[in-house]
Amino acid sequence: MPVSVGFIKRLESVSPELRQVLLELLEEVERQREESVTKREFNELKEIVRELAQRVNELAEAQRRTEQRVEELAEAQRRTEEEIRKLAQGQRRLRQEVGGLARSVAYALENEAFRRLPEFLRTKGIEVLERMVRREVAGEEINLFGRARRDGEELLLVREAVLRLDDPSKLRRLKEKPALVETELGEKVLPVLVTHFAARRLLERAERAGVMVVQSFEW
Repeated sequence: MPVSVGFIKRLESVSPELRQVLLELLEEVERQREESVTKREFNELKEIVRELAQRVNELAEAQRRTEQRVEELAEAQRRTEEEIRKLAQGQRRLRQEVGGLARSVAYALENEAFRRLPEFLRTKGIEVLERMVRREVAGEEINLFGRARRDGEELLLVREAVLRLDDPSKLRRLKEKPALVETELGEKVLPVLVTHFAARRLLERAERAGVMVVQSFEW
């Protein structure tokens, strides 16, 4: 039975597995004809082939719609990825802005401490002997550094500033600098921590560790 060019083209649009089945069926039809099958049997085979041809058209259309849908999904994914990229950029900018604001507030707290802390320490029996400064010791920046006297003993004041003392890790890090100064300069150090707010549990830990915590509302 001759096969039209159109049918062959339609075969090219379906999946390889289905194309193979259809080709095998055509070969079977041709073989049956060569074996002199009855006219009724041959007509039945031709009807099957016609139904399959219609089915091929339906599958080709379904495949076309599927490919179109895949393209739409790919475009939607591209737009989603672009939105995620913009969101990530926005988050980075926000973190930078928040970080900049936090640094500004921290510097404001330090500057306020330069002015207010000496008088406050005097109420605690600690006399500041020289103007406090920022200083670098062994490559580490000390936020507030100076000399003081307590009970007749001269000490180095090593003060750090943090906006909120609400995490034990902050207290551990802030204890490292006084220890470094004491080791490098060979003098006794009085650690002082200036903050806007300190959690009660950390105030107790700081007191046990010999760290004076001064909250900004106290001065």
